[in-house]
Amino acid sequence: MDLRQIIREKHFEKNQVILLEDQTSRYMYIVYSGKVKAVQTSSSGKEKILAIHERGSYFGEMALLDGKTSPATVIAMEDTAVGLIGKEDFEERLLKNERAKREVISLLCARLREAWLMLKVFSFADAEQRIRAILNQISSHYGVKIEQGTIIRMNLTHQDIADCACVSRETASRILHRFSEAGEIENFGYKSVLLKPVFFEKMQIL
Repeated sequence: MDLRQIIREKHFEKNQVILLEDQTSRYMYIVYSGKVKAVQTSSSGKEKILAIHERGSYFGEMALLDGKTSPATVIAMEDTAVGLIGKEDFEERLLKNERAKREVISLLCARLREAWLMLKVFSFADAEQRIRAILNQISSHYGVKIEQGTIIRMNLTHQDIADCACVSRETASRILHRFSEAGEIENFGYKSVLLKPVFFEKMQIL
């Protein structure tokens, strides 16, 4: 099955909205390059990051399955290229393919586990536990194990971590600095972060 025949590619600039909540039942999206975030915005304007998707990730499949929109807006965190698969092609070309259908089911199971984890994270009153859980979750998806620990090659800012953990940027910066001073993490500029073995040893959750 040659998916290139049914996928339409689109490009988005940093901070550009890729889709709004009421548009999520139209397409399935595949991240070709760049990075995007799925967010909810409170009535006061505070942003909460629900998920981060990098190259190779895809999203929007749940809305195509049940026809309902997802409670999130997706925004490009950097210049990004995505592929779009329409609802009709999704049903005709993917769901009728047994291998592709198993992949979709596996992804849905993973999404459910992530949702359970995020509910657990948001139940913590302690900001440090929240940030540890977020870093651990990101490392499980995008981390690469090396001799010194687990490296996350992702352009994450303190604000990104704060939005994921639902804390202020100042709180996130203070805790991340504490991790760094304790030798638990090392920052490699803006494009990667190293989580050392001691970071995982101090995990009190998961």
